[in-house]
Amino acid sequence: MNHNIYLTHKSNFLFYCLLALLAWLPIPLGSNRPWAWNLFEIASYSLFMLTAFSYRHHLLSQLSFYKAPIVIFLAFLAYTAVQLVPLPLPILTMLSEGAADVYKAVEVSFAPLSVDAGQTTISLLKSIAYFCLFLTTLLLCNSLPRIKQLMLFIVFVGLFQAMYGALELLLGTKHSLIFQLPVKSNATGTFVYKNHFANFLMLCLSVGVGYLVSTLLSNARSKATHHKLRYFLSMFLNGKALVRIALAIMVIALVMSRSRMGNAAFFLSMTVIGLLSLFLIKQRTKGLMLLIVSMFIIDMFILSAWFGLDKVKSRIERTSFSQETRDEVIRDSIPLLQDFAYTGSGLGTYYTTYPHYTSDGVYGFYDHAHNDYLQFAIEAGVPASLVLFMLPLLAFRQCINVLKNRKSSLARGAAFGGMMSILGMAIHITVDFPLQAPANAAYFVVILAVSFIVSNRSVK
Repeated sequence: MNHNIYLTHKSNFLFYCLLALLAWLPIPLGSNRPWAWNLFEIASYSLFMLTAFSYRHHLLSQLSFYKAPIVIFLAFLAYTAVQLVPLPLPILTMLSEGAADVYKAVEVSFAPLSVDAGQTTISLLKSIAYFCLFLTTLLLCNSLPRIKQLMLFIVFVGLFQAMYGALELLLGTKHSLIFQLPVKSNATGTFVYKNHFANFLMLCLSVGVGYLVSTLLSNARSKATHHKLRYFLSMFLNGKALVRIALAIMVIALVMSRSRMGNAAFFLSMTVIGLLSLFLIKQRTKGLMLLIVSMFIIDMFILSAWFGLDKVKSRIERTSFSQETRDEVIRDSIPLLQDFAYTGSGLGTYYTTYPHYTSDGVYGFYDHAHNDYLQFAIEAGVPASLVLFMLPLLAFRQCINVLKNRKSSLARGAAFGGMMSILGMAIHITVDFPLQAPANAAYFVVILAVSFIVSNRSVK
């Protein structure tokens, strides 16, 4: 019996619960509020426990292929928990002088590596929820038909967000339907921060492009393409055209967000991965190149031009170091990194530590570093951060192997979307903090899980 296709009615129900959770996550302001991420944590823990119980006789065999990513994830969680362990002050001083200096001021005998144990506890609970979501996805999406359903569902969620965000601006509404927040000049969907909205759309677009790539690859061996009328009609019947329209709408909303790096991350990742795939995929079609070209010509130069691409361009042109304070924030964060480079200040503590390092030239309030690489390095320490970033790097490598070696068109399409997501996220987090938004981080974790699943040749 092939344990990887062990599907029961109970697992079908749990799979739909997973989809329902993914549908909910972006709605309450990207789940970036304490009550919202608490609901996410409860849902993620509960769904994993139910899934683990459902697969209790096959749990180890189902997860055995994914030892490396699971160990990486667990190692990061374990170190975050270590940051909360109270240590004698002399030992703490040896490990982290920065943390010891903070606790010496309050005259305690024992203190943890984290300078704010409360914030680190909150971050640890969220991280465990992401891990549970990762394992749940590995267990429940362990077949190509379910991966296809998941990809189409993510496209649908992205389409909803795009239409909601764009219509708010086009209809000129003053307050959003979600919590009656003021509607600004940028599309934000159900998110508060435009860059989180743009990053979310980038992830959904990447999955959608991956799905279209899978349909193009599946047609490479199809003789039906010689019958152009039949192929044209089947394109509409199998939903490919609907997905393409959905992607166009998402691109419009992405441009309307006026997010400079959000737009750059999507178009750059699509270009780079599109060109890379031409070298990796052996049985490629002209349609693959046409898809990449059409995304530029139709989306960037025609559709997006009507909805504000010129405004994004002008924002980029007007950007200068004298206008932006993010460079000052990064400059002020360097001493912070030097003080906590090895053991970290505690996951989630940038909010606590940065105000003590702020220079006179920074007047705004920054609870994030606007650079996730830097923030993780400060909070978790450089060694633990390197361990964590091994996870997407390993997923990217696995996706390359899928594009080169797997025959399944859907597996290769999912790998294409995974590579786009990873590269797009890698670009975007250089100037922003999308991984600090629970909805974005959760979707990225799910995409990473899918990237590992399709690298498993027994998944069919």
